[in-house]
Amino acid sequence: MSAPTYPRPRPATRGRIDIRLPWWALALPTLAFIVLLALILNPTDAQAAAGDPAVTRLFEHIQQLTGL
Repeated sequence: MSAPTYPRPRPATRGRIDIRLPWWALALPTLAFIVLLALILNPTDAQAAAGDPAVTRLFEHIQQLTGL
């Protein structure tokens, strides 16, 4: 025996869509981007920094250009 389902009432809008994001919906991806960018720009802090020397030189050059 199935229970009856009722449609959800739609909120009253004034002709526009109102979407609100919680603060962490923008803060967490921004924080993750900054942390990953810092790891890329400073490869000497990484454990597996023994990669291709050309890539390492490129990251060092980018780091010098940005002044970090």
